[in-house]
Amino acid sequence: MRFALSTLLAFGFGFCANAADLLPHHAIYQLALERSPGGSVVAADGRMDYQLADACDAWATAQRLDLNIVNNDGTVSHMVSDYVTWEQKDGGLLRFRLRQTSNQKTVADVEGEATRHPDGTGQIRYTAPANKMVPLPRGTLFPMAQTVALLDDAAKGQKFLAVPLFDGTDENGAEDSFTVLGTVNDDRSKPRFPPLADIPNSQVTINFFDRTDDGKDSGEPAYDVAMRYWQNGVSDDVAMDFGDFVVKGTIIKLSPNSKGC
Repeated sequence: MRFALSTLLAFGFGFCANAADLLPHHAIYQLALERSPGGSVVAADGRMDYQLADACDAWATAQRLDLNIVNNDGTVSHMVSDYVTWEQKDGGLLRFRLRQTSNQKTVADVEGEATRHPDGTGQIRYTAPANKMVPLPRGTLFPMAQTVALLDDAAKGQKFLAVPLFDGTDENGAEDSFTVLGTVNDDRSKPRFPPLADIPNSQVTINFFDRTDDGKDSGEPAYDVAMRYWQNGVSDDVAMDFGDFVVKGTIIKLSPNSKGC
């Protein structure tokens, strides 16, 4: 089960001219069960803490997700995910680390760095869970580089973006992603948080597909997220679909971080 959402929240989808308009920020989300189509999960609650920092020549993200899940047989699971990244603004280097536990037992431990050439090829050098090298498929983007691609497409009025994505949460390399960009909502009614005032927003849905040995995606998304994004890259409403259940994240605290340069 994928709980590292920093990639998704770092997308910074908006309608601004470039990534310089993204808002470095600290956001806290309250998590709650929205639905469980098969009824296998009867309750879920928790918190997600997310930070985006401008580190001059790079973007740095840090996320901690703490979630309690109650299954219909009464089983309780306590999931904790810690995920950090450092990505050069030119899109050429990504450092990543993911630690995930379930009931205090480690279930994921992924760490390393990836380099990307201008054509999107490159290599991932994992140091955990094992030392190995994995190639990047042509056209791969890192999270913040994909942000720029989304901004460019939004400015052109495009509605879809499909590219391989590597965010450091999977020990098997890049995934395929398919993003649907919703219609711009320019309602200037007063939002709950000042950094969201007087800017438009849009609904965005991102689907992730596991890549098969022949380089094609698996056909059905392994995971998807729907979000309301504001022009400055802040998301205040997130729905995370894990297949068996959907968790809704509602922002309860938002504060800007100082820019690095």
